Amino acid sequence: MDHIERHLAEPLRLEDLARVACFSPYHFHRLFSALTGESLYRFILRLRLERAANHLLQNPKDSITTVALDCGFGGSAAFARAFKAAFGVSASAFRWGHRKDRKTNRKGGEDAAVVATHDGPTSERRPTMSPEKTGPENRPIKPAKSTRIEQAEPMTVAYIRHIGPYAGDSALFGRLFGRLCQWAGPRGHLGPGARLMSVYHDNPEITPEDRLRTSVCVVVPPGTRGEGDVGVMEIAGGAYAVASFELDPSEYGAAWNWLMGEWLPSSGYQPDDRPCFESYLNDPNTHPQKLHQVEIWEPVQPL
Repeated sequence: MDHIERHLAEPLRLEDLARVACFSPYHFHRLFSALTGESLYRFILRLRLERAANHLLQNPKDSITTVALDCGFGGSAAFARAFKAAFGVSASAFRWGHRKDRKTNRKGGEDAAVVATHDGPTSERRPTMSPEKTGPENRPIKPAKSTRIEQAEPMTVAYIRHIGPYAGDSALFGRLFGRLCQWAGPRGHLGPGARLMSVYHDNPEITPEDRLRTSVCVVVPPGTRGEGDVGVMEIAGGAYAVASFELDPSEYGAAWNWLMGEWLPSSGYQPDDRPCFESYLNDPNTHPQKLHQVEIWEPVQPL
């Protein structure tokens, strides 16, 4: 799955993917379907379509043909058929519909295109709105203490992945991080300066809730090998918008709202395809107000 995500714009043949997974094509295809509940073909097609949907919203100047080719489709005709079958509307209607939602604010006071799509470990999917903490479109916002653009180097992380709903489920994240730390501690990956984070692979506005992928991670040295349910992957380098916050557990969504809805539109940048993540800088139990010191890393490219 990590290999597919990294190479989504390239041809992905069954034989090549089976070789990556160290199985025969026949057994790999059957095992993938049994373990994920989705055939290999449907998984690749769904990720390509979801990436295309994000492109349509985030890169309004790109033509639909450009989006199709960038997301691994051989041409615009095949893309058009697959997109309409998946989303019920054409790609152009999908893009226009979200623009219209943005203008008319039809989602209960939230901007359909810029509402926070990645909630933190203990945040709620739809935070309660209060008049003194909302922006011009009635989205709850939490301004950052500071924001910068950083050119990051690639990072190797060990991770445990969850597939399914996660918003507001602090117990889930507690279990995931607990399991990760049980593995990382004895191997020397939790010493001073250890970096813990949550990586969000999908957009909840587009991906079905039961297919959402999130990975809790710890940075490890290159060459580290995973074991059992602990995998190892590389987080891509490049330009990131990095926003620093001190958050109450209920304010993660409001922090994302500020970054994506307030800061980003006037920044001269737009999101790109790399996964976003939250980096956790403290143990909230040691903070006088039990606040979470968090950096939100959103991958960006110039407009």
